[in-house]
Amino acid sequence: MEVSKTKSSINWFPGHMTKAIRQMEKELSNVDLILYCLDARAPLSCLNPKLTEIAKNKKIIYVITKSDLVNSSDLKFVEKKLMSENSLVVMLNATQSNSAKMIFSVAKNLMKEKLKLKSDKGINYSLKAMVVGVPNVGKSTLINNLCSSAKTITGNKPGVTKGKQWVVTKEGLILLDTPGTLWPSFQDDKVARNLAYIGSIKDEVLDLNDIAFSFIKDISVKYKSLIEGRYNIKIEEDEDTLTTFEKICISRGAILKKDELDYDRCAKLILDDFRKGRLGKIFLD
Repeated sequence: MEVSKTKSSINWFPGHMTKAIRQMEKELSNVDLILYCLDARAPLSCLNPKLTEIAKNKKIIYVITKSDLVNSSDLKFVEKKLMSENSLVVMLNATQSNSAKMIFSVAKNLMKEKLKLKSDKGINYSLKAMVVGVPNVGKSTLINNLCSSAKTITGNKPGVTKGKQWVVTKEGLILLDTPGTLWPSFQDDKVARNLAYIGSIKDEVLDLNDIAFSFIKDISVKYKSLIEGRYNIKIEEDEDTLTTFEKICISRGAILKKDELDYDRCAKLILDDFRKGRLGKIFLD
């Protein structure tokens, strides 16, 4: 992934995120491992430097959420990037019932030495895991999946979880749900854009026209056929992004009075199509 040399103009860091990071640091000694949730469409962009710093001395299970929205080759690339001696990677479609059950065995495997020490002392020990990630990557959905019931509030926009919540699963794994947290300043504009595309930054603080325009520009080469297929258009060689955007407006009937194009409506439509998987399998990193 290329790193931009200029600081991003996209930023969103409300006060509750500072408080959340401080809470995580305080609770770190109370947990055995970290469940680090990353959106499969932009997993490397979802690596919050603040969270990575907090988790550096803990065993980590990277939970790649929404893995059904990307190709298997992209998932293998991510796994190779993140797998280490102290971390394992789990691919997950958390909206499927019971799909997260593998995490129980993975957690036990990762913490087998500690569990053996406890067992040798006659202690039936329950592992505790902190669930972390940037906003809107599916942390609460993951927890509800692990509990086989709705234990936390979920939503398709960032900022739903505001405070910490301890939850006990039927398998005995104790989970600490935490609010989604970003970092104060994005040094890489591509990372910022990717987080905006997947909905980790509130739409209300963004210019959605610019975001949707940048999205089409970023994916128009690699995923040209997906754009053409979804919107029933033809993208000509060396076509500029504005022309493509306007073709989508016309194709989807995003037109105001006097035949003016409705850019606002088209932008929301494009982002919604991507976020809900209607555009196809797209990997941003």
